[in-house]
Amino acid sequence: MLKSVAEVMTREPITVKAETPLREAIKILAEKGISGLPVVDDAGHLIGIISETDLMWQQAGVTPPAYFVIFDSVIYLKNPVEYERELHKALGQTVGEVMNEKPITISPDKPLREAAKIMRDRKIHRLPVIDDSQQIVGILSLSDIIRDMANSQS
Repeated sequence: MLKSVAEVMTREPITVKAETPLREAIKILAEKGISGLPVVDDAGHLIGIISETDLMWQQAGVTPPAYFVIFDSVIYLKNPVEYERELHKALGQTVGEVMNEKPITISPDKPLREAAKIMRDRKIHRLPVIDDSQQIVGILSLSDIIRDMANSQS
């Protein structure tokens, strides 16, 4: 029988709000040994996710896009909107300024195999699990899947 996401996910995940200071989120990630946090509004609805990758902009910084000038016109070789987004992440002070506002999600009744395929294909390490009212009910991480695989071997 195929397992569902609900059978393997971590229930009641640690969450943060958009106004949470970045320092606090970094501390939670380090102390709990996790790589990402769902971001919720006051009603508990998922509004984003913040991951270690989002935080790397703080340390690595950003490189301005290459450009050239022709007759008083600046032509960028890379989309300047991308640069603005990266700069915003590098300078952000709150979770809301750095988070991914469009996380990929899954419902708890979906097959675990489907979740694993999404994670593999999208190269993501976690999937927020939301119910029909957009409330976060869990999070499924690669660690959860590997732990389940190990338990199934016994």
